Amino acid sequence: MGNKFYYLAVFAIVCTVVLVASEEEPAKITPGGHRELSGVELEQAIDNLHTTLYEMAAGDGPNFRASKVTKVTTQVVAGTLVTYIAELTKENTETIHQQCIIKIWSQPWLKENATNIQITCEGDDAKLDRTW
Repeated sequence: MGNKFYYLAVFAIVCTVVLVASEEEPAKITPGGHRELSGVELEQAIDNLHTTLYEMAAGDGPNFRASKVTKVTTQVVAGTLVTYIAELTKENTETIHQQCIIKIWSQPWLKENATNIQITCEGDDAKLDRTW
């Protein structure tokens, strides 16, 4: 009888550990749903922001630099839409920092017009919208 209770107690402990561990699920991706980025994903998204701003400046767009990124979310919508809340500085105006919302929509399977960037800044009525 003593062995049965021992094995039953061990079984109960193992089940409890498995149950607790299963509650710590990885981030779920819901199509169309927003998900805030952190860790390595956040670092990669910020690198992508810098690259996209550089590509826009190399084309016909203004030359912005992200000086501080405060929040990044991603959303799966016929591609990937990454939304940044960040301070942007225009090149040659180091003292002017604007709080902006930057949206980068990527559709990497397209051969042309695969990237769209929209920038809306506080105190600025115009919305910048570029596609390449």
